[in-house]
Amino acid sequence: MTRTASAFWLNESGRGEVRPAELAEPGPGEVEVRTLFSGVSRGTETLVHRGGVPENQYAVMRAPFQEGDFPWPVKYGYLNVGVVEHGPERLRGRTVFCLYPHQTRYVVPESAVTPVPDAVPAARAVLAGTVETAVNAVWDARPLIGDRIAVVGGGMVGSSIAAVLATFPGARVELVDADPAREATARALGVGFALPGNALGDCDLVFHASATEAGLTTALGLLAPEGRVVELSWYGDRKIAVPLGEFFHSKRLTIRSSQVGTVGRPDRSYAERMALALDLLADARFDALVTGSSPFEELPDVLPKLADGTIPALCHRIDYGLGHVPE
Repeated sequence: MTRTASAFWLNESGRGEVRPAELAEPGPGEVEVRTLFSGVSRGTETLVHRGGVPENQYAVMRAPFQEGDFPWPVKYGYLNVGVVEHGPERLRGRTVFCLYPHQTRYVVPESAVTPVPDAVPAARAVLAGTVETAVNAVWDARPLIGDRIAVVGGGMVGSSIAAVLATFPGARVELVDADPAREATARALGVGFALPGNALGDCDLVFHASATEAGLTTALGLLAPEGRVVELSWYGDRKIAVPLGEFFHSKRLTIRSSQVGTVGRPDRSYAERMALALDLLADARFDALVTGSSPFEELPDVLPKLADGTIPALCHRIDYGLGHVPE
């Protein structure tokens, strides 16, 4: 008898549906995972939702276990936490994180899952993929003790970077966002907050994650001479203007990209980076980044509301309600 699970697919701009998904029997070296929670990575998933992935980036933007092709129909997502129900003895019963789309059950190679540390609640572990992006950005930036640092853009990625840097030795860390409500997030993370017009300048390092032209302009304007902007924004099919006149050359400023597809340290692997991200999530401050939740069955109605801002969110958690959640 064919076994099935339920999976979320995007069909066309603004529409999605839950479809049956054939579930293979796990073979040697594979695990079957029952999903407990998944997370909507609002920036990237709403861009996919509106069909905003440029054609020349279709291959780069593929999620590890994506099905279908851009723009639609596509099964997309990469923040999934579940419990292993079939597989090697060392993993059976373990809570694991996997870069898998929104689906009730799935079978993947055991190498694709990372055990969640006992100190990390499963509901918080959905942040692991975004915290991994933050870890990579910090590796790319290589901050120094005592640096003056701003994070422009208090969304999921920017707030994760601020959380990772909150206890960096001697650093002045300020989260900068046009939404005054982000001050509560900054306070929960233990960093400063400012609206763009009030942000502290003379920064050695600025992380930009607002995905807006105005945000990048603000980031450049906050830099001290020889300062650096680390650009994490994904603009999709949009073109932006960058102010490379004025003080850009006289201050000898730098803009460099950071993208999670490449590990920011040559002496670390993808697996080590993910394990580190999960270890960092033992800090309860990260709970401030999960700002709402919905049942899996409501995801077709929830994603459009996340995309248009009707539901404001950093990370919106999807709950599967499938029995006991391991401690």
